[in-house]
Amino acid sequence: MIMRNAVLSVAILTLILILGLKAPALAQERAVTCVNPASGTAWQIHIDYGRRTVDSNSAVISGTQISWRDARDGSNYTLDRKSGELTMVAASSTGGYFLHHHCKLDRPDR
Repeated sequence: MIMRNAVLSVAILTLILILGLKAPALAQERAVTCVNPASGTAWQIHIDYGRRTVDSNSAVISGTQISWRDARDGSNYTLDRKSGELTMVAASSTGGYFLHHHCKLDRPDR
């Protein structure tokens, strides 16, 4: 009886450890809703902190901001992790332009 309880306890502790180790890995991906304040258009960006990507584009993630370049259109993005302000910089033959959006961040991540 004691041996069975000991084996059961070890199995439960092992399961808790495995689930505990996998939970942070799952939490490293996050969908964030962003809005263009001028038009009201909303969309989501997908941030993967573990792979350091935004929408599958390579990203630089620091404690204060996340920056990436969209491979489809060549635009550069910077997301302020405290305020949620998202700035897009697009190059063009006339010198380029900036667009400002706002993303809803529940809390700062990693």
